[in-house]
Amino acid sequence: MNKVQRVAVIGGGLAGLAAANRLTELSQERSTPLSVTLYEGRSQLGGIVGTEQIGDYLVDVGADSFLTNKPAAVELCRRLGIEDRLVPTDERFRGALVLYEGRPVPVPDGFQLLSPTAIWPILTTPILSPWGKIRLLMELFVPPGSPLPAGDESLADFVRRRFGKEALERLIQPLVGGIYTSDPEKLSLAATLPRFLEMEQVHGSVSRATLFGKSTNPQADRQPMDRKTSGARYGLFAGLKGGLRDLVLALSQRVTSSCDVHLNTSIERLTRTSNPLRSHGTTEETNSIGGHGVATQYELILSNGKREFFDSVIVALPSSRASIVLHEIDSELSSLIGEIETASSALVVTGHKLANISHPMNSFGLVIPIKERRQIMAVSFSSRKFPDRAPDGHILLRTFVGGALQPEMFDRTDAELTEVVLSELHDIFGVRGAADFVRVFRYPKAMPQYHVGHLNRVVRIESLLKRHQGLALAGLSYRGVGIPDVVEFAETAAQSIADLDIESNR
Repeated sequence: MNKVQRVAVIGGGLAGLAAANRLTELSQERSTPLSVTLYEGRSQLGGIVGTEQIGDYLVDVGADSFLTNKPAAVELCRRLGIEDRLVPTDERFRGALVLYEGRPVPVPDGFQLLSPTAIWPILTTPILSPWGKIRLLMELFVPPGSPLPAGDESLADFVRRRFGKEALERLIQPLVGGIYTSDPEKLSLAATLPRFLEMEQVHGSVSRATLFGKSTNPQADRQPMDRKTSGARYGLFAGLKGGLRDLVLALSQRVTSSCDVHLNTSIERLTRTSNPLRSHGTTEETNSIGGHGVATQYELILSNGKREFFDSVIVALPSSRASIVLHEIDSELSSLIGEIETASSALVVTGHKLANISHPMNSFGLVIPIKERRQIMAVSFSSRKFPDRAPDGHILLRTFVGGALQPEMFDRTDAELTEVVLSELHDIFGVRGAADFVRVFRYPKAMPQYHVGHLNRVVRIESLLKRHQGLALAGLSYRGVGIPDVVEFAETAAQSIADLDIESNR
């Protein structure tokens, strides 16, 4: 008779939930059953992904949408039975603003993160000087750079080399910074926007690839290129009718019904040990870790003092916490994970009457170059993306503060952040009168910084993991910060655990 394989998932955020859910799905497809236990240190599941109802406003407190051309999140929604709750962004307002000399100016139509898809909007935008426009369009004739020995360079170096300094400072830094809250001088292009490196190498020019509709990604080729949308490719994004809590709730219900879930229970340490209650091999048997002739398992030391034993473990924690948990089992692995830097940010959410705002707010949001020397990073017009987020005649704004380039802002009190944000909204958009509500959400050390060399570090981490059969990682610290990336990486971790032959190591 096959023994049950006991699996622990440490962390109940999106990654942990996605991993636990996939484990239960895979358990039904295999001969050796999986018994899954999930531990979460907080009082609720979901981590930084969720939605709150504040009066008549529906507020996503973390991400509010995700890419649909990366299939993992959409496919998960389908398996959870909530695919019918997917909603596209409102095409009436697709586009972005960038702050230029203190006033919001539309990002040139068709300019998508790093490159133009049309020439005329670049020629007519007030954001760039005449020389800045010429230098950007000269990218067509800039020869490809030689592949670097490490296969990586910073976003800033790549953009200056291909598009010039002005395009970096006025357009690309704020657009990309709004996604990764990072310093472009350190941000790895290979780890964040590899398609632009591929465009350079395959087509000789990023602009040539985008202006003429070329792509290195067959899946992207099946997506019609929106040459009018500016900023991100908003036509490829979707949200959920009830906010992203729809995804968290569906996952939580599925996991709670099929797994043993422990809230308010963090993991202090993880060790590799023999457990006489579970070991049943002879002394001649060996295991994949050290060949000591004793069947071994993972021992979890819980915050409540209890000890639990498992055949396999998925660590779905932020890198700083994962490094601590893994220190005793592998100090080298722990050190590498601990080298992944993080940034802290705050989200100040406000509701306003549209009649109290001078600006038409006719886009999805505003990004702010660090060159403008403001105290906020970006403002998302949430109810312009998804109309049901605010009552008629009102608008829901989500203002981002802090990040890698303004870390001191995170240290301000909630009252100080509120004062800063309302002052900035008044100065930039002409927001006046009392807000319908103000809420501050904080995310300490929540955003991993994919610095140059990040992918090489991840490869080394994954190589060290091979020392420990039955140990896997999940979370946004490694191979992507978007929801589809997090889901895909978590489900890959679950698959690797389900594929193990635990019986041979007992």
